[in-house]
Amino acid sequence: MPDLELRLPDDVRLHVDVTGPVDAEVTAVLLHGWTLDGRSWHHQVAELRERFGGRVRVITYDARGHGRSSCLALRDATLAQLGDDLAAVVDEIAPSGPIVLVGHSMGGMTVMEYAHRHPDRFAARTAGLVFVSTTAEGHTHTAYGLSPRITRLIRLAETTGAGVLARCGGWRPPHALLRALRPSIRWMLFGDRCDPADIRLVTAAVARATLRSIGGFRASIGAQHRLETLAALGGLPAAALVGDRDRLTPPPCAESIAAALPTTELTVCPGAGHMLMMERPGEVNAALTGVLDRVLAGRPAARL
Repeated sequence: MPDLELRLPDDVRLHVDVTGPVDAEVTAVLLHGWTLDGRSWHHQVAELRERFGGRVRVITYDARGHGRSSCLALRDATLAQLGDDLAAVVDEIAPSGPIVLVGHSMGGMTVMEYAHRHPDRFAARTAGLVFVSTTAEGHTHTAYGLSPRITRLIRLAETTGAGVLARCGGWRPPHALLRALRPSIRWMLFGDRCDPADIRLVTAAVARATLRSIGGFRASIGAQHRLETLAALGGLPAAALVGDRDRLTPPPCAESIAAALPTTELTVCPGAGHMLMMERPGEVNAALTGVLDRVLAGRPAARL
């Protein structure tokens, strides 16, 4: 299908990519992380297309202020707004049938906000969950792999800088600056191994995010706490994955998700960082297809 553009009630336009037929048995909605875009799921989109064919429809989209979606007002740079945006995407692009929600980092937090703010709609449609390198506890466990004292200094500098960036509106980071920062981006986001193509893709995605988005979402991301929301979700098939070198959402983040939602299958990837979809596509694909297999197994057989 061609790319779609979804116009929201506040006139923000979301860029949406859809693969698979409208009448697929299940729809998988893949949500990217902070400062990234829908391209970060390219390994998973290819795997789902090859493995399931027309049985699974796949939706990815660029969050407001990211990628090819339009800018946003600073007051709307919140996870609550992203949860409402996800509700709109589901209602407009996948209005019927079961859905499996897959979120990386901020995308996983968006899924939790959708469940928190729209519990009836979530319960009526959601058949499975996959959480990749995300947290339900804000920055509680984020220590950047450093000592507590250094962590406090970095967090102070980060939050102060985020406030400055948030007031820069729709400007985007200069490419020359991002090239200079590439070693820092690689250290922050990746583990022991990093394919040069992956760091180029991540850098290109950051270059498309507005400075308002890069700075504006920081406060909401740090403050979110949704373990109680997860605990209320019941017996949904679920998976959570994390790298043991993840400096942003380390293993305790995934462990607390699995503890709150006992149906979660937890996978810890040795040597991997925050970008598991790229660093460990095999493990992420296996977890995602495992959840989809369980959801499909519970569906009535298709009529021929």
